[in-house]
Amino acid sequence: MRSVPGVAEVNSWGGDERQLQVIVDPAILARYDLTIAGLADILEKNNANVGGGALDRAGQASVIQGVGIVTSREEIERIVVASRDGVPTLVRDVARVVEGREIRRGAVTADGTGEVVLGLGFMLMGGNSHDVTRSLKVRLEEVRKSLPSGIDVTPVYDRTELVDRVLHTVRDNLFEGALLVIAVLFIFLGDLRAGLIVAAAIPLSMLFAFNLMLRVGIAGTLMSLGAIDFGLIVDSSVIMVENAVKRMAESGGQARTADVVRDAAIEVRRPTMFGELIIMIVYLPILALEGIEGKLFRPMALRRSCRRKFPTGKAGWLGSSVDATGRGCNSR
Repeated sequence: MRSVPGVAEVNSWGGDERQLQVIVDPAILARYDLTIAGLADILEKNNANVGGGALDRAGQASVIQGVGIVTSREEIERIVVASRDGVPTLVRDVARVVEGREIRRGAVTADGTGEVVLGLGFMLMGGNSHDVTRSLKVRLEEVRKSLPSGIDVTPVYDRTELVDRVLHTVRDNLFEGALLVIAVLFIFLGDLRAGLIVAAAIPLSMLFAFNLMLRVGIAGTLMSLGAIDFGLIVDSSVIMVENAVKRMAESGGQARTADVVRDAAIEVRRPTMFGELIIMIVYLPILALEGIEGKLFRPMALRRSCRRKFPTGKAGWLGSSVDATGRGCNSR
């Protein structure tokens, strides 16, 4: 599992970890003029792999390695700890070697069926959680085929499910919001084109915001995606288009449409721009947060600020320029 691209480490929680424990008797150690610290040092030195360089012979090089890692209780019992008059003293002469388990500091249970073993994978910073989780699923299926009978692996938390639900929610909200904007503007203005103009600003605003986030390195986290406020996306365009329709109705066709739309845009652009700047200023204190709070809420503030930059200029320009190409308007 650690070899999956994007995975930093995989920690194991719960279950028993096998240990080979050496239980000593201080009286016996004293008889052989040994100490517990000395015995521990001897065991550590005799439980290691060492390299011996390479042996060149007949044009070939053979790498020499000494394998000293102990794997069984018997191997520990045969380790020499001292020697008197040519007679070696082994570990089994001064201590008992038994198989045990590491001291427990916690437990993991699931579904009321008793204890289980939990594997927790950590993703590398900057990785794509959706891609990493999908790769882990593929590797998990490969591991499951090689497990002994009676052992099963079941995912208990899948981050992709939450990410997919958030993306689907954002998509549905934007789509339903666009339909509502078109319907409301058609009801109150009697102009379907006005609703389509405002609805066109929605995907363009999102495209601009996501592109800016990508360029400045803002991650698309759950907090940043949750910061999408549909009302803040279309407010400037709604005001711009509504005022343009109103001014064109008042002119009665006496003036050029482009001139009327331009004057209508200039009339409302300053107050709407100040309103957008005020909303952006509100999030400045959030950008000053540090620690966990900053990491949690800063993406939300940056996401909202990135999205506000588009309505401040281009969304209003979109509504005005498209309206200027129209042929008259309807008004109620």
